[in-house]
Amino acid sequence: MNAKCSSIKSQENNETLAYLHTNGTQWRDVPDEPIQYASKEETILLSGGLTILQDKLIQAALRSMGENYISMPNPNFESFQKGKAYGNRGQCNPTYFTVGNLVKYLQNLRDEKGLSSEEIVRKYVYITAGGCGPCRFGMYITEYKKALRDAGFEGLRITSFDHDKGIFQGDEIDDGILNFTPTFFITLTKSVIIGDIMNILGYKIRPYEVETGSVDTAMKKCEDLVSEAFLEKKSLLTTLWKCRGVLEKVKLDRLQPKAKVMVMGEFWAAMTEGDGNYNLHRFLESEGAECIPQPIINRLLLNLWEAERALHKKEHLKVEGAKKVDFSSVKTRVLIKAGKLAIQGHFNLYAKVIGLHDYEIPDMDKLALLGQEYYTLDCDGGEGHLEVAHLIESVKENISHLVISVKPFGCMPSSSVSDGVQSLVTSRFPEANFLAIETSGEGAANFYSRVQMALFKAKQSAKEEFENLMMPEEIPEKIHNYLYQPKSEKAGTASQLVASLKERGL
Repeated sequence: MNAKCSSIKSQENNETLAYLHTNGTQWRDVPDEPIQYASKEETILLSGGLTILQDKLIQAALRSMGENYISMPNPNFESFQKGKAYGNRGQCNPTYFTVGNLVKYLQNLRDEKGLSSEEIVRKYVYITAGGCGPCRFGMYITEYKKALRDAGFEGLRITSFDHDKGIFQGDEIDDGILNFTPTFFITLTKSVIIGDIMNILGYKIRPYEVETGSVDTAMKKCEDLVSEAFLEKKSLLTTLWKCRGVLEKVKLDRLQPKAKVMVMGEFWAAMTEGDGNYNLHRFLESEGAECIPQPIINRLLLNLWEAERALHKKEHLKVEGAKKVDFSSVKTRVLIKAGKLAIQGHFNLYAKVIGLHDYEIPDMDKLALLGQEYYTLDCDGGEGHLEVAHLIESVKENISHLVISVKPFGCMPSSSVSDGVQSLVTSRFPEANFLAIETSGEGAANFYSRVQMALFKAKQSAKEEFENLMMPEEIPEKIHNYLYQPKSEKAGTASQLVASLKERGL
């Protein structure tokens, strides 16, 4: 590290213990020379790392509030290579991809756009996720600093969002660098929720498109409409209604029996859409499957559930001399409740307008009950008990034909669940088709081979489920409209549609 602690001296021999009598000082990772950073008006915020669509919508949402914000391009294999070149050894896949992606972006500014390293360091701020837990996640900011220093951008400001230690933290950045107002968080949350809804819809209808690429074209048009609505402060509801009209024009053939695959696991690996997970979602679609992605709001709702549980435990501790009514707890509980209602309310409203009718927001209390027998609810590292609960729910309620848990190689929280606890779950639910698989940035052929083997069984199940149904003599045209989303005990979309016609006597 470039910053040295004044109380630690290199010893010439092992017998010298003079350092024991010196005054210790806090070690800080700061540049040797002070940097005159740009004012807020000149500062440019960088971030990214969610789904491609959500990164675009977040950019529009923040710019609508006057923030000079840029969502960086999706990380690719070149990002991974730069992350390994400038990062420490033994890091996990998301670290290399995200660290390398930042370095690649800054190098492009320097080498292609002509900005000097000094100007980049002075003007740019990178916002990332941060936190503590039983993995390398807590070391991300240190890894960013190490890589940036070695790449020639020492001193570039980094800050992080973390649900455990406050909303804004990292380097000591002026309070005015971001306007943390209720409007800021509400607008940001809206962009994430709309992105979730559009992503879910895209994965539901893309496998059944008649013309290859038509769904992506329609989704891109919807993305532009929503981005414009944020930037020009237009009605989001009116815009989503327009998106509904755009999606309705896409021709679908929904009576194709396709395996339905739930993708879960470590947050970044299960969510990213690119080389970080070998384009898993698109690969599954190319192999004849329909994906069930994990939306970002799952993570938000889990955070609120964990906060509510921690508050409940605190309130039931018997502390001598404590107040009978702790009004700070009442305030916190009200805020948590308001947060849940806001997320659920906005999701349901936006989903109804754009035409996502059959999707139910995960019930965190229900999932906790499903998972608590197998995984302690007090262990909140990674995704906590959610991986176990999602698999059990999928089997009990026949949600999918295959559940894939994807995680970076060596991911301790997810691997301990998928390779350990889930073995007990699958022994008690032998009908479960479950695959735990790791990514490393390399070795795609082995990854695809394992997915294909698990998918073969899932496709057979989907085909048998569909063929066991009696096909009606007449098939109404509404079957192929994405707005027709009947509920059924069947897992596959085609089977659900046929079963719904039989139930309604059509």
